[in-house]
Amino acid sequence: MDTKTSLSNTEERQSRFELRTLLETSRMLIESQEPDFVLNNLLLITMGKLLVPKGMILINKGSNHFYLVSKIKGKSNLDEDDSVQLEFPEAELDRTVLKAEEFPEISKKLGLAEGSIFFNLRTTNHHLGFLCLGPKGNKQPLTASELEFIESLTIISSVAIANSRMFQELRLINRKLDRKVHDLNTLLELSKDFNLMVDRDEIARTFKFAMLGQMLIRTFFFVLDIDGEKSIVSSSGLKEQPTDKELNTLFELEDVFYCDEEHDCPFLEKNGIKLLIALRFQNEKIGVVGVGAPANKEPYGKEQVNFLQSLGNLALLTIQKTLLLEERIEKQRMEEELNLAKTIQQGLLPSPIPTIEGFDLEATNISSRQVGGDYFDVLETPDNGHILAIADVTGKGVPASLLMANLQSMLHALAPIDITLAEATGSINDIIHKNTPADKFITFFWGKISADGKQFDYVNAGHNNPMLFKKGSKEPVELDAGGVILGAMPSMMPYDSASIDLQAGDTLIFYTDGVTEAMNPEQTEEYEEERLIQCIQSHLEKSSSEIMNAVIDDIMDFSDGIQYDDITILVLKVN
Repeated sequence: MDTKTSLSNTEERQSRFELRTLLETSRMLIESQEPDFVLNNLLLITMGKLLVPKGMILINKGSNHFYLVSKIKGKSNLDEDDSVQLEFPEAELDRTVLKAEEFPEISKKLGLAEGSIFFNLRTTNHHLGFLCLGPKGNKQPLTASELEFIESLTIISSVAIANSRMFQELRLINRKLDRKVHDLNTLLELSKDFNLMVDRDEIARTFKFAMLGQMLIRTFFFVLDIDGEKSIVSSSGLKEQPTDKELNTLFELEDVFYCDEEHDCPFLEKNGIKLLIALRFQNEKIGVVGVGAPANKEPYGKEQVNFLQSLGNLALLTIQKTLLLEERIEKQRMEEELNLAKTIQQGLLPSPIPTIEGFDLEATNISSRQVGGDYFDVLETPDNGHILAIADVTGKGVPASLLMANLQSMLHALAPIDITLAEATGSINDIIHKNTPADKFITFFWGKISADGKQFDYVNAGHNNPMLFKKGSKEPVELDAGGVILGAMPSMMPYDSASIDLQAGDTLIFYTDGVTEAMNPEQTEEYEEERLIQCIQSHLEKSSSEIMNAVIDDIMDFSDGIQYDDITILVLKVN
């Protein structure tokens, strides 16, 4: 075998060895999913192959002029993770191999000697960086075979780097998705728990356990504004409580507020609070969650803020639900009590209306609420006479109904006693004035029909004047003798009383101010006494029931069925 043949065989074996090395290296690099592993092996294999004592890998940082020293071997003035600015011309970044002599300033900055080479790490679309190799240890230039080997290796490594980066990004995305799924599952489970709760203390405890267990947050607080009163409903790890001023300040800050920004709330700094998150209901800020640093000391990112906001809103909505439930229960309780009060109050009014021999009597009370302050009564006296009474307590609702009940009890207590109407009225006035607030009083009218039915004695204590229509006359006589309204002042002067004669065909009308002060739908005009008289005049020849119903119908037509005050009417006709 001659020398030429032997040399050819040696080159062939060397080529096969390099090819096999390239294939094995390619498989190893491409299968790797770690960029650091790819870069480290790229540098070690190329330096070992060429016996180069110095080399480094530069990774582009997203700009053509800024690079990160990712890997470095051999003596150098640079360290790994250093950043350098290298002004490579844009066109040069398309070349596969660049010689150090072409870029003396860059080579000097990197500490590379003459004879060094930059191998471009790039994919089809992106420049990734450079593999920088110093001169070989024997100072010999790289052969064509060596250049081809390194170029092939850099191409394979570039693909491996791009793939590993993509894999890492996918892995990061998957981790984020896993975290989101975990957060959603947590919120779902918590929402199920919250939906079953009706006790605010239990809600606060569950919120606390979620903060401690799920978020690993040891210091936090949850402030809620209920009807203008701000208070902490759940907390952990606080060294001191906020003042009222500091609580108000929390609601004045931005909806997502990082506490390293300027603020005027010492409470936050003293307790190590890092983040505030506002909670809104129907666009009104009614809650604030403040949290300290988590156990891992990492800053709060968007995902953590969103989770905390969702968790806070879950607790907030559950608390709102309990408030609405309490309000509904309270409303139902009040309605039940008002219905009971209405039943009791209706029981205080005469039903059915007593029959008085020689008279046609009809009366009604229509309350604008479940209970009201209007009152009427018909009582028989021991001397076979009959008392008719009508009253109107200031205000409406329960307070008025209670005062009305007191008046009814006094009236029933005084009716059997041998005492004049004027004296009894004075006694009632003194009792009411002494035992009721200054803003509560009663307009009151009562009168007594004599046993023979021929005389009617009366006292008017500030009430709407009843009207007497004498037979054959359509002009009413007003019954106005009396005195001041009940409860306004002590009985400094005795009440006046008066008497009228009753004859067949006479008609008496008693009413409260809910009749004459009824409003039209536009609330621009009152029904007034003149309209009432006209209605009565057109029905005077009819029965008491027909007169009363005609008045009520006329009022409802005038007000379009809208009632703002209690309406009470008594109609008495002498047969």
